Amino acid sequence: MIARGQDYYLALRLRYEPSVAKLVIVAESPPSSGKYFYDPTGSIKEPLFAALMRQLKATPATKEVGLRDFQSKGWVLVDATYHQVDKLPRDADRDRDALIEGDYPLLVEDLSSLLSDRGVPLILIKANVCRILEPRLTKDGFNVINTGRLVYFPSTGQQKRFEQQFAVVLNSPGRGAGASSVS
Repeated sequence: MIARGQDYYLALRLRYEPSVAKLVIVAESPPSSGKYFYDPTGSIKEPLFAALMRQLKATPATKEVGLRDFQSKGWVLVDATYHQVDKLPRDADRDRDALIEGDYPLLVEDLSSLLSDRGVPLILIKANVCRILEPRLTKDGFNVINTGRLVYFPSTGQQKRFEQQFAVVLNSPGRGAGASSVS
């Protein structure tokens, strides 16, 4: 397990943040494996990276190229918490959820620094992230376009479901302010 702090992850992301965010994807947390989405030295076959490249219809030769494609599209990925929660024991769902809930003010601060306004579409991925954050973000004026739809994380046999779920949410009508330029 590679433990790193929020500053490390935000520094990696900063290099690839779009000048204007058109879509924000909110995931659970950086993986304990160290295979962070914004690490340009990683593999293009990492599950989340590969799945999002397919959504972009991009086939980058390197992760660096793919991250630049992601950036040029105006997409940005943020984590609900920067505590690595993926390797917590199965019976630690409450702990995982508590970390996400506890870091909610940091998430709002992060989103506010990225977005010109709260009308920019957000897609939440992973069932617990959808369940915990959709009502809170919506109440706080963010444009969560899942609207009650789960988007599973694209690994452990969920890759096809992720692709279908993400595409449905991304292409749903009534995505709100700024959403027409997402895809």
